[in-house]
Amino acid sequence: MNYVYKLHVRLIKTGLQNDPVSLRRFLLSFAAAAPGSLPHARSVFARVPFPDTFAYNTLIRAHAHSSPSHSVSLFSAMRRDGVSPDNFTFPFVLKACARLHIGHDAHALIIKLGLGSDIYVQNGLISLYGSLGSVAGALDVFDEMPERDLVSWSSMISCFANNNFGYEALGLFQDMQLVGNLKPDEVTMLSVISAVSSLGALELGKWVDAYISRTGLKRTMSLGTALIDMYSRCGSVDDSIKIFNAIPVKNVLTWTVLINGLAVHGRSEEALKVFHEMKNTGLKPDHITFNGVLVACSHGGLVDDGWRVFESIKTDYGMEPTVEHYGCIVDLLGRAGLLNKAFEFVDTMPIKPNAVIWRTLLGACVKHNDLKLSEKAKVKIHELDPNHDGDYVLLSNVYGQVGRWDEKANVRNSMREMKVGKKPGYSFLNEGDMVHEFVSGDDFHPKSNEIKRFLISIIDDLRLDGYTPFTCNALHDVEDEEKEQSLSFHSEKLAVAFALLRFKDRRTIRVIKNLRICYDCHCFMKHVSNKFDREIVVRDRNRFHHFSKGSCSCKDYW
Repeated sequence: MNYVYKLHVRLIKTGLQNDPVSLRRFLLSFAAAAPGSLPHARSVFARVPFPDTFAYNTLIRAHAHSSPSHSVSLFSAMRRDGVSPDNFTFPFVLKACARLHIGHDAHALIIKLGLGSDIYVQNGLISLYGSLGSVAGALDVFDEMPERDLVSWSSMISCFANNNFGYEALGLFQDMQLVGNLKPDEVTMLSVISAVSSLGALELGKWVDAYISRTGLKRTMSLGTALIDMYSRCGSVDDSIKIFNAIPVKNVLTWTVLINGLAVHGRSEEALKVFHEMKNTGLKPDHITFNGVLVACSHGGLVDDGWRVFESIKTDYGMEPTVEHYGCIVDLLGRAGLLNKAFEFVDTMPIKPNAVIWRTLLGACVKHNDLKLSEKAKVKIHELDPNHDGDYVLLSNVYGQVGRWDEKANVRNSMREMKVGKKPGYSFLNEGDMVHEFVSGDDFHPKSNEIKRFLISIIDDLRLDGYTPFTCNALHDVEDEEKEQSLSFHSEKLAVAFALLRFKDRRTIRVIKNLRICYDCHCFMKHVSNKFDREIVVRDRNRFHHFSKGSCSCKDYW
């Protein structure tokens, strides 16, 4: 920055501040010193009498990453001043729009100006469409490109990965490898890893890890951190630990990702140990780190440790706890059955509790069968978010657990009157490049009848080992046999029954579910893991459950 100021003084003294050649050099110096130089750059630019395309482009480019709104404003000023944008203008304008999630009309303007065939502009359009969630728009641009470079392929792979088209991202990555002159770089592989993470496909994850090693791509801190997260989300936190230990230099995010992974896999004490190791290195935890540690304490029932960590946010690091941190403490107390203390904590919070915090309390009240506090939490939630289906289901369940069937039916009727639909539970498991999806109670799977017959036979066998379906959350006016039938066909049970039919080897059964696993399915999985001597890993909305030999990694504390 000092060099830029000195250059400015020299230009003023020599009277060259408006000389086009000198101005170009000056603006480039500003861009090189961004973002610290940008306020002064805007001040100087505002006094330039007739800025040309190069001057605008330089300022737009300098602001695109750190201050995208200024990039867009500069482009608008450029248009108002009648200065013609060129193929160097749009890549950075599009980058700024992508960061702001705006710019639906940019493509039409680009075509109107005759710049739609420039590869750098096309790459920018793919990224923009991806940020706007328009995969079809990005794919149209990609398919129409006569030539594609590494950025083109990487941008389209990223677009797929960021919009939950994981298998499409991986398929495009395979197509890219058939193009002989292109070698994936770190940016490409980060998108590929992201796609695998979203799918939870462990075997694909191991293939990507091996591919990185085989091609000699340098394992940067970013790549290593992404692999730690990938293995955790694919259900193998032990592989996450191996990657973590092999990274020579770690930043806060690297440590945080491992802590989060250990937390959601129920390895709470290990997560806490890693947190203390991180502090000993001199690194300062951030808000996300604290969130991961508090989740670990909550899932492990480490109430005293959780309190100490929470209090240290302010006392040791001078940071203000976020609403997420307060929510973690509510969850910590609620899971431990300290419901009154949890309510007192919420009442004295300096931050207004949101619907998520009250929903956390409701879940804890249902778990511990406290009807009075459940109703109180539901009233608060209704004031903030009256149309969330999960809240009605939770309250309905607690009425069922205490045998108050009329109130349970009233809750269900309220859902119908307010047109609140219950989100269907679905589960899926990966087999190579195939995804098998199961929806609770449906008959869409081609082997549905066979799966259901086999599942019923499994349940009959498990009864002999002490398994009893937990039916109190079903409707009271339904016969016991129908209640059990309803529970029997929950999506995760269908997925496990299919896996036992399909896979005759000893592989671990890995199931991903969109909702929280219910009590009955949790019991079922423990019995199946023991009866069939198979390890089962279920990734639900909140965490991982590792079932083996009749036990779960959560130790039934969930």
